[in-house]
Amino acid sequence: MDPEEPVVVIPYDPRWPETFRQIATRLRSTLGPTARRIDHVGSTAVPGLDAKPVIDIQVSVATLAPEGPFLTPLETLGYRWHRENPDRTQRFFREPAGADRTHLHVREHGSFDEQLNLLLRDYLRHHPDAAAEYAGVKRSLAEKFRNDREGYVLAKEPTIWSLLVKAHDWSQHAGWRPGPSDA
Repeated sequence: MDPEEPVVVIPYDPRWPETFRQIATRLRSTLGPTARRIDHVGSTAVPGLDAKPVIDIQVSVATLAPEGPFLTPLETLGYRWHRENPDRTQRFFREPAGADRTHLHVREHGSFDEQLNLLLRDYLRHHPDAAAEYAGVKRSLAEKFRNDREGYVLAKEPTIWSLLVKAHDWSQHAGWRPGPSDA
């Protein structure tokens, strides 16, 4: 999203899973075995959870360097790599011009960050009360930080970390393991 664009959280859209499937099918076809996993992550991946209308997709690869095995195919599809992204645990891409709003997060397969995103998604899918509470926080913060995207992201961090602690506890009791790739 454009950093100048206002932060808007909308009610869950039941079309988001199908939008993900369409995008993921193109990614799978283009990336082939380079993509060890392709998963729908983030708030749009949790049924009933209010979210910014952006599909977050996690592509898991064997290694982030060299980038060529995934960079060239993604650029062929029109994805734009944001090289200046300071998060060294991923390579961040934006959607092709004119396409559905998509953030593509390329992470190393089996990495802490890959697993963390899958765990949080699965925890929220299995705990609708936690998802509803998170939605309320997001709506409130979107109003407060409507014109401050960085402030919105930073203000959500304590809630996300609290959810991750609960997700970790749940994972230990439930014997959680990531399921199969979404695509």
